[in-house]
Amino acid sequence: MFEINHIFALQILDSRGIPTLKVTVVTDEGIVGSASIPSGASTGEGEALELRDGDLKRYKGKGVTQAIRNVEGPLQKILKDRSVLDQEGLDRLMIEADGTKEKKRYGANAILGVSLAIARAAAAALELPLYRYLGGVSARTLPCPMMNVLNGGAHADNPLEIQEFMIRPHGAPTFSEAVRYGAEVFHTLKSILKKKGLSTSVGDEGGFAPAINSTEEALDLLVSSIEAAGFRAGEQISIALDAASSSYFDKKLGQYVDVKKREKGLSIQGRTSAEEVSYLQKLTTKYPIDSIEDGLDEHDWEGWKLLYQRLGDKIQIVGDDLLVTNPTLIKRAFQEKVANAVLIKCNQIGTLSETLEAIRLTQSYGWKAVISHRSGETEDSFIADLSVAMNTGQIKTGSLSRSDRLAKYNRLLEIEEELGASAVFYDSNLFSKK
Repeated sequence: MFEINHIFALQILDSRGIPTLKVTVVTDEGIVGSASIPSGASTGEGEALELRDGDLKRYKGKGVTQAIRNVEGPLQKILKDRSVLDQEGLDRLMIEADGTKEKKRYGANAILGVSLAIARAAAAALELPLYRYLGGVSARTLPCPMMNVLNGGAHADNPLEIQEFMIRPHGAPTFSEAVRYGAEVFHTLKSILKKKGLSTSVGDEGGFAPAINSTEEALDLLVSSIEAAGFRAGEQISIALDAASSSYFDKKLGQYVDVKKREKGLSIQGRTSAEEVSYLQKLTTKYPIDSIEDGLDEHDWEGWKLLYQRLGDKIQIVGDDLLVTNPTLIKRAFQEKVANAVLIKCNQIGTLSETLEAIRLTQSYGWKAVISHRSGETEDSFIADLSVAMNTGQIKTGSLSRSDRLAKYNRLLEIEEELGASAVFYDSNLFSKK
C-alpha cells in the first residue's frame, strides 16, 4: 500500500532569493507529501554536496534545474512503485544509487527533498501528524528555542566576527511562554538600538545587524535588553553564541584573526588556539553564556579538546562545521572528548534516515542534539516536528522576525496546543555554571 506513483520538483526561492527545491511525492492513492530544502551560508567542508547548475546567465549559477532533473529522472525511477512507509529502505536506495560520499551524483538537495517528502506522504497516509509518525507515542517534548537576535559574521555586513548572538529562554514554564519571553526581549532590543541611533535592519536569520564594533558591546546589549524586558539574565534567559570561527581562522598563520577589520586595512593581532579558548572562557565568566557553537575551526581538533577541558563541565559545547551531522565524525568527537552537543542539520548529511541516525547516536552518548535551520530558509516547518519527534529539547531556528523563521515557532505552538496536558517544555538549563 501507499506506493509511489509520481515524484516531481519545482524550483522555488529561499529566504535570500536564491533558488532551491520543493519536492512532491504522490502515491497511487493520491496522497501527497512535499518538502522544501534550505541552504547554508556558513558551511562545513564535510557537508553533503548542494548541486547547483553553474550557469552564470541564470541566477548567477545558483539554479537547481539539474537537481530537478535528477529528482524527476533517476530518483523517481529508483523509487517508483515502492511504499512510502519504508523510509530507511528508500533512503538507502537513493544513497546506493548516488554512490558518492558527498552525494555528488544527484545532489544532496535533490535526495533530501525526496527523502523528506516521502516522510510527509507517509505521515499523511497514516493520518498522523509528522512528529507522531517520526517519533511515536513518546514524542511530546517541546524544545527550548535558541533565538538569534543579533547577527554578525557571514550573516551580516557589520564589524562583528562572531556570527550569532542568541537568547535561550530556558526559564519559561512552557514553550509558548518561551516564545513570549523571546519576543519581548527582541522588541526591547529594537527599542534600545533605536535610542542609540543604531540600525534595526535585520540579517539573514532575522536578528538585528547594527554596526557595533565588538563582541562585548553586543553581549552588553543583550544583557541590558533581557533585564529591561523584565527578565533575569542567566536565571530565566541565558545567552548562546555561534562563533562560526572557521570563517575567521587564518590557515596560513594558524591563528584566529578578525577578518572584517583586516579587510579594512587595520592591523589586527591574531590569536592562537589557546588564546581563543581563553578569550571564550573569559566571555563565559563575564556574561551569562551557557552554549558556544563552533568555538574553534573545524580542523582545529586540539583547540576543541582544550575548549572542552576548560568549559565542558560548565556550558554546552556544540559542534556544527566540525561534525556536519555525520555519525562518523560524531563518534570521533565522543572518543576524543571535544564536545557535548551536536547541531543537527538535515541537509548536511542528505537524508532523513541518516539525520535520525546522527540524532540517536548523539543521544546515546548522553550529549545534546540541537535541531537547526539554515541561513537560507523556506517556510517549510519540517524541523519543528523533527525536534518534537526526537525529544531533542532544543531548536535553533532564528529570530522573532521573517516568516521563514516564524513558521517553525508557529508550528511548535500548534504542536503544543495539540499535545495539551501531555506536552513537556524542556528545561535546558543543564549546563549552568558550577
